[in-house]
Amino acid sequence: MSVQDRVIRIIAEQAMIEPSDVSMTDTMQDLGIDSMGLVECIFALEEEFDIEVPFNANEPDSSDFDISSVASVVAGIESLIARQKD
Repeated sequence: MSVQDRVIRIIAEQAMIEPSDVSMTDTMQDLGIDSMGLVECIFALEEEFDIEVPFNANEPDSSDFDISSVASVVAGIESLIARQKD
């Protein structure tokens, strides 16, 4: 399973929808994921990929991790995985 598929599966679980209903252009808001759901998503992603996501739930706009869309989350996770291998 690709990184993208795994990220979409986790986001879909949080949104309580089918992964096939998640579009790469969707925002967390589009999917009905609130701030608590977002934090749960981040924790699930960290656990799934054994990484640390630089995300501050108290100040999401000033975080280094772009959560503006599903595509940006996938790209961010791929980047963190690549950095971890260095």
